[in-house]
Amino acid sequence: MVPSIVEDVFSTNFKSVNKEDTLSACLSLLKQESTPVLIVVNSKGKYVGVIAHRWIVRSRSDPATTKVETLMRSAPTVSLQDTLSKVARLMITSGVSQLPVFTGDKLVGIVTDDAVIQGAVVGKWGSTKVESIMTKKPFIVEEDDSVGTVLSLFREHGISHVPVVKDSNLVGIVSIKDLIKGIFQPRQRQKVGDISGEKYPVLNISVKGIMIKPVITVLPETTLKNASEQMQKFKISSLVVISKGRPAGILTKRDLLEPLAEMDMPKQRITVQFSVKGVEIDDIQRGFIMEDFESFARKYQKTLESGVLFVYMKTHGTNYKGQRLIHCRLQFRTRRGSFFSSSEGYGVETIFHTALVRLERQLLKSQEIAHEPEYAKKYLRRIDFPSTEL
Repeated sequence: MVPSIVEDVFSTNFKSVNKEDTLSACLSLLKQESTPVLIVVNSKGKYVGVIAHRWIVRSRSDPATTKVETLMRSAPTVSLQDTLSKVARLMITSGVSQLPVFTGDKLVGIVTDDAVIQGAVVGKWGSTKVESIMTKKPFIVEEDDSVGTVLSLFREHGISHVPVVKDSNLVGIVSIKDLIKGIFQPRQRQKVGDISGEKYPVLNISVKGIMIKPVITVLPETTLKNASEQMQKFKISSLVVISKGRPAGILTKRDLLEPLAEMDMPKQRITVQFSVKGVEIDDIQRGFIMEDFESFARKYQKTLESGVLFVYMKTHGTNYKGQRLIHCRLQFRTRRGSFFSSSEGYGVETIFHTALVRLERQLLKSQEIAHEPEYAKKYLRRIDFPSTEL
């Protein structure tokens, strides 16, 4: 469905920063070039990784003294002949929206998520309606709700955007980026001269004080091509889908990348893709996860025929013993709809199992899907555990 390859959409116009530079210099270049990601090179000009604006913003490091190499990450590399579908998969699994393009050992350019999406919607897929891939019935908050409420929502469900309503009508939108830039980052810059012991009730601030308005919206029948053009025009990463003035869904860049990631994969199968950040998965845990997924695939292969289970895992804080809390979010995309679940805990296999059980409950509650108890005769699976360093 998507004939385009990297060669059709990549750019040779990219900016780089030396790994020995400070984050302050990096931030200056990011702002000057209006790009979310920079290529990182060493003293010899050789590619060593990438650094994203959001990683710096979410870091508590001092930009004036912290070097770029502290926060830079490795990223998957692509070739000019790789398909946009493959690139979309790599972006999802790595969490990096701009990937370096190589010809042999030579860095020749970069490919961005915007370029991949724009390249894909030029074809037939671009005429698809937004309602077919949007996240339906999105979580919403009232304008008088607190920032703490929004943060809890983001953390519990692994989302990063939420529409704001008043009397059920859309009045704004809040993203994790808005919270960090508008509240937490300024608080981190407090100077020593502040009154000792002063506590600012950050979590009690009302949503209407930080929400973005007006909101760029689209209708359920809007085409993906038109929707992506709106994102490009206003330089935003999400659109609220409205019906009769009320939020009916939300469309993010990830919602656009996920269907693309499936397109050149073999059909008639249930597959799984992992995006892991800061989570160690050993062979024993991998075995438990594979067994759970195999059981799930056997149950639903015949009924659903095909689908992709996207698994997002990341660490989130620690408990009093120093254990890392792990958040797991599942998104199961099928021809009959998309289903979501999440869980948190301290054991990889346990939280995956809990999230999978919750996902299965969603499937069973769906009027569109009847549970198929007998094992399918044929099913295929594919699990790829990326490096936890990404």
